[in-house]
Amino acid sequence: MNSLETIIHNQIMQHGPMDIGQFMAMALSHPKHGYYVSRDPIGSAGDFVTAPEISQMFGEVVGAWAAHSWVQMGAPEAFVLLECGPGRGTLMADVMRACAGIDGFCDAAQVHLIEVSPELRAKQGEVLAGYDPIWHDGLGGVSDDLPILVIANEFMDALPFRQLIYLDGAWHERVVSVKEDALVFTTRPAPEVLWPQFGSPHFGGIYEFSAPRLNFVDAVCARLKAHHGAALLIDYGHASSAFGDTFQAVKGHEFADVLSNVGDVDLTSHVDFEPLYEVAKTQGCIAQPLMEQGDFLRIMGIEARAAYLAQKGAKGIEADLMRLIDVGEMGALFKVMDVRYGF
Repeated sequence: MNSLETIIHNQIMQHGPMDIGQFMAMALSHPKHGYYVSRDPIGSAGDFVTAPEISQMFGEVVGAWAAHSWVQMGAPEAFVLLECGPGRGTLMADVMRACAGIDGFCDAAQVHLIEVSPELRAKQGEVLAGYDPIWHDGLGGVSDDLPILVIANEFMDALPFRQLIYLDGAWHERVVSVKEDALVFTTRPAPEVLWPQFGSPHFGGIYEFSAPRLNFVDAVCARLKAHHGAALLIDYGHASSAFGDTFQAVKGHEFADVLSNVGDVDLTSHVDFEPLYEVAKTQGCIAQPLMEQGDFLRIMGIEARAAYLAQKGAKGIEADLMRLIDVGEMGALFKVMDVRYGF
């Protein structure tokens, strides 16, 4: 066992099995051994590649969304431009470059970043040095005295979630335990308050839910209402709540065992957007109809941008475009949620 596995093993032996959310939080965010804290996981030399790293076109299109939203807000002379989980800073850099021609936008934008990784903060600082970014550990530290635009690309999938499994006519919670010094899944009865309120489950059916994702969207909406603003939330997931096991680990661009090499693999699950919409509705925000990433990027003009770049001699543009918008690539799996308040 590595150091983090030993820590988790000892905690389970002392306090009993932990739910998947607790396990995921420790695996990803342990202050010393957590996956996101201890490395740069992005790129060909890492474990996965995100849309901004595939092509500048993605960030440029998000920049068009930001510029349009800023104008709709009345072009305030100062506003917070916040990115949650900004990776290497590539997306924010592309957004700011794309908006450089919008009179007043870059001068008005105060760049804020939510990031827990010291290594990634250092890289973001280099890439965004000209914009004087301000870092936060969470949304609570972001000032609430200005209008705000929030961007979160592949952020919510890494927030902890929990799983229930339907066995013998009742729901049980899947938990992580120890057997013969190895981490294993087991179950315990789940209180009815956690049971899903939809569908007819079959034996062995899995239900996933995430309080941290709900809390994040709730906090974003509250922040939008403070001084008006908009949020663009992009992640892979499904539009309607459904049963299924989407817990996954990735290492070196390949799927891996979720309970092995803890702290050395990325852990995520698909985002269920249906309850997130309910949160936005409860907060009184306007949530635009959920869109597939391919449709969003097309509507925002990515095909025209691709044609322009290809004409200028850029290489690999068509392949990058297809990877972002094709239904067999990222185009359908990834969804786009646009939430706003005050305009």
